[in-house]
Amino acid sequence: MGKDTGRKLVANNKKARHDFTIEDVFEAGLVLSGTEVKALRAGRASLVDGWCTIERGEAWLEGVHIPEYTQGTWTNHAPRRKRKLLLHRTEIDRLESKTKEKGQTIVPLSLYFLDGRAKVEIALARGKREYDKRQTLRERQDNLEAVRAMRAKRDR
Repeated sequence: MGKDTGRKLVANNKKARHDFTIEDVFEAGLVLSGTEVKALRAGRASLVDGWCTIERGEAWLEGVHIPEYTQGTWTNHAPRRKRKLLLHRTEIDRLESKTKEKGQTIVPLSLYFLDGRAKVEIALARGKREYDKRQTLRERQDNLEAVRAMRAKRDR
C-alpha cells in the first residue's frame, strides 16, 4: 500500500473569489496536529472566515475551522486555532511588503492534500467594493447569455 498521489480537495473558498480580486496565488504547507490531519482526511473544514497574517517573519493561517476529530480523545485540537504556514523566506517577505499597502490582504482559497501532505492555496487579494461585485455578476450573466444564444443558433 503506497502513499496517496495526486491532489485531493478538502475545502474550497468560493466566497473569497466573490469578495476579492485575486492578484497572486501561493501554495503553502501547513503545520498540523494528528487529529487535525485525521479530520481533514474525513473531508471536513471551512475556509469561509479565514485570513492570513505575518508576525515576526512567520506566516499564520487564522479563522479557519477544522472541526474536532470525532474519534479523538483528550488530545483533540481547538477547532479555530492559529496554524503556521510553511513558505519560503522570499515569499513571506514579498507577502509582508504587499500587505502593508492599503487594501491588500491574504486569504485562503483552497485546502487540499498533495501527495499525502496538507497544503493550502493562499492568495494576495484586494477587497472588491459592492459595485465591483455587481459588475462581475453582470459580466458572468452576459457571457452565459451569449453562449446560450450561440448554442441556440447552432442547434437550429
